[in-house]
Amino acid sequence: METTFPIFSTAILIFFILDPLGNIPLLLSILKNIDKSRRSKIIIREMVIGLLILIVFLFFGEQFLSLFHLKAPSITIAGGIIFFAISLKMIFPDPNGGDVFVTKKGDEPLVVPIAVPMIAGPAALATLLVLAKTNAEHTGSLFLSLLLAWVLAAAVLLFSPYLYSVLKEKGLTALERLMGMLLLIMSVQMFIDGLVALVPTFLEASH
Repeated sequence: METTFPIFSTAILIFFILDPLGNIPLLLSILKNIDKSRRSKIIIREMVIGLLILIVFLFFGEQFLSLFHLKAPSITIAGGIIFFAISLKMIFPDPNGGDVFVTKKGDEPLVVPIAVPMIAGPAALATLLVLAKTNAEHTGSLFLSLLLAWVLAAAVLLFSPYLYSVLKEKGLTALERLMGMLLLIMSVQMFIDGLVALVPTFLEASH
């Protein structure tokens, strides 16, 4: 029985789902009317709120899923499908773009839209629900993976004005699509793992 947990690779997976690079243009639009001296404080505050929401789903996700009597292989397959859909959206983004929340002069965003749904969005919450169910014996390590991914995402968002000025929109788009390709590969592997785990169940049912 495997006793180790891939903390770093899981953190990379969560980082992909959080997609801070893809959120940079939206974040800059949200904060463009905010005083520059306040922007970093707002980002940190919203990141912390988002992290708290993610932690709640991480530690209580298994109890939530148990209410519906869901089994680990089915959750793994569902997770693979979810990640597959997310990766396709990252590789082939909507040409019309999404809804942009732009603040008025003097207004500060609170919880919405940075903490939710930019940080603790449906994709991130679903990811943690899947990971918590399939790695119930490694909750502590999974928590470390979440923290690591969150720190990396927070660093990217805090330095977003500098990254945007260096990479420009085309550079950020290229990076996001690369991340989407990697997530696509991981989603296919997760789907295969779920099917393999179901093979014994099928064999038992056929006898």
